[in-house]
Amino acid sequence: MPHHLVRWIGLAGSIMLAVAAFLGGALPGGDLRPTPLKIWQGPNGPLIIGLWLFGTAAMAVAWWVLRDRVPSARWALTTAGLWLLPFLVTPPLGSRDAYAYACQGASYSNGINPYEHGVSTLPCPWLDTMSYIWRDTPAPYGPLFVVISGAVVAATGSLLGSIALFRALAVAGVVLTAACLPVLARRCGVPVERALWLALASPIVGVHLISGVHNDALMVGLLVAGLAVVVSWPGRRWPLLAGGVVLGLAAGIKVTALVVVPFAALAAITGGFSLRALLRDGTPVVGGAVATLLGVTAAAGLDFGWITGLSHGNEVIAWTSPPTAVGQTIGYLALPFGLHVDALPVTRGIAVVVLAVLLVWLWFRARHREPLWHAGLALTATVALAPLFHPWYWFWPLAVLAATAHRTWWFSAVAVFSAFHVLADGTGLPRYTKTVGAPLMTLFVIVVAVRLVRSARVARRPVPAD
Repeated sequence: MPHHLVRWIGLAGSIMLAVAAFLGGALPGGDLRPTPLKIWQGPNGPLIIGLWLFGTAAMAVAWWVLRDRVPSARWALTTAGLWLLPFLVTPPLGSRDAYAYACQGASYSNGINPYEHGVSTLPCPWLDTMSYIWRDTPAPYGPLFVVISGAVVAATGSLLGSIALFRALAVAGVVLTAACLPVLARRCGVPVERALWLALASPIVGVHLISGVHNDALMVGLLVAGLAVVVSWPGRRWPLLAGGVVLGLAAGIKVTALVVVPFAALAAITGGFSLRALLRDGTPVVGGAVATLLGVTAAAGLDFGWITGLSHGNEVIAWTSPPTAVGQTIGYLALPFGLHVDALPVTRGIAVVVLAVLLVWLWFRARHREPLWHAGLALTATVALAPLFHPWYWFWPLAVLAATAHRTWWFSAVAVFSAFHVLADGTGLPRYTKTVGAPLMTLFVIVVAVRLVRSARVARRPVPAD
């Protein structure tokens, strides 16, 4: 497919999605208990779903076909920017999280700790825009984002103004990613134009980061910037400390960013790995990140209540999370025997243990291999083994893998698959496809696990002597 045709197909897709956002996006006065059938039967229902479906498909196909043959970095940036333009002026698309940000900011600006009280305590002046499930739960975001949310609401005093500023922050995060990603790509020997295309032109970016106004954009932007600082000045104490500070700021938005800090410590080492080199070059990175996160928490007058907030993600049950799908499937298999088994706490608990083991194993592997690539794998494992999966979560590993991976099809396929998970108004399709989706996801988990075990056995076999 010619490059110029790809550009206009993707732009047509983004325009269709923008129109869908105006007709039936996550509007403030929208239905808080929607279903696909209610959307279809509502005003402009078939048109809204058609625009969403064909718009997402157009963007996904256009992005996919050029993933390994982008003409140039400039072309990639121009095209991605063109695709993002329609999303700058749309209502929130695919999620109501922007309203949660505003309400949590209102709580904080009024002296209420959002880690201890839900937004219904104030109550938030825009409470009727939020999904019911999150009204009485503590905020799951880092202390820096809580402070930012409070400042945004205090500065604007309105829901519309707050969303506009949150979107500006999301744009800033995407721009920061675009500015710093080439540093990581050059370090790993990956074409810069390909890295920029994969990270910035995905439908996830326009729909969920810009239009959906998710703070993941700012978190990933700071994460990529911190890694770029570290790999640009390995072995130099003060730049490494600065890189650690930036990574700490990323963790202040979402604590997930801490997953990459141990790998950043490895990337900071000059020469071969040794414990002495790790202590010498890695300590400024780790120390800067931890001190920044603790400092922001203390300066904000908050505690570590976001840990409790994170646990409330378990209340959402969707088969797009592999450990959740396995738990659901076990329950379905037990029903014919007259048993009602809730296996979710067990499968999710096992996933946490597996994740901890995987992160340690990846770090040990990264000591003598490319640490940035392993950081991308660590983020992948974190997303895959979490009890809850949202499409925008995939941007965490996507941005790092785009600049470090030499095979692109697998994480690109996940991004395309994720783009179709939620309708324009935020209705999650996995909720209505669980009896089919959970067993299929479980089968996929089994296949992947078997292949990984076989690959590990092959890797351990001794090479026969000539």
